[in-house]
Amino acid sequence: MAAFSEQRVLSVRHWTGSLFSFRVERPASFRFRSGEFVMLGLKVDGKPLLRAYSIASPAWDDGLDFFSIKVADGPLTSRLQAIREGDTILLGAKSVGTLVHDALLPGRRLYLLSTGTGIAPFASIIRDPETYERFEQVILTHTCREAADLAYGEELVASLKDDPLVGEHAGKLIHYTSLTREDHPRTGRITALMDSGQLWAETGGPLDPATDRVMICGSIDMINDCKARVEAAGLEEGSNARPGAFVVEKAFVG
Repeated sequence: MAAFSEQRVLSVRHWTGSLFSFRVERPASFRFRSGEFVMLGLKVDGKPLLRAYSIASPAWDDGLDFFSIKVADGPLTSRLQAIREGDTILLGAKSVGTLVHDALLPGRRLYLLSTGTGIAPFASIIRDPETYERFEQVILTHTCREAADLAYGEELVASLKDDPLVGEHAGKLIHYTSLTREDHPRTGRITALMDSGQLWAETGGPLDPATDRVMICGSIDMINDCKARVEAAGLEEGSNARPGAFVVEKAFVG
């Protein structure tokens, strides 16, 4: 099997000057679990330039969605942000990842902690019926710098009520947003909202290792800071080989 294939870009949407999303064809043979990532890229000077990207569409979707930052001097994103409908991109043959249901023990509440484009794998998970079969309540947090950066997640969550597969479960989802650089009903980093107790007060109480499960995706610093707080609450990290109470993303794009 080839390491990657060429797939056609179906649509591109620019949300802000620094954020864009795009949809590409999904090969009939491509299988993945909601929350996983795949290598994605372009040919540059005749050679493949690939980076890990979380798949933002659920496992049942017939297309593949991605949500990306624009990095002016990024080896890949500086070029990827210029793609248009009809262009081709390189898609890895196999998906992997830790932000999957299989890596978590059964529980009652699922916290999805994200910043920036870290919401991408959770865009997949909140559209997967299995999420609502496993958990009674799902809390999706999304912290960004400015209000415009929240638009992707806000539109996604708003669309759930009309989703044919998970629409009936939309009431189980809490969308918890905060900003760090503009006025908002909630301001501050997600770690500050955890430390002050505001996050827990507004979502049903402090973390309970027996019933709460957590997935974390964002910058490396955000992941490490949230991980430390979750471990301090008594939750143990899980993996595909040994399920636990929380998992963190282990792929980064530049």
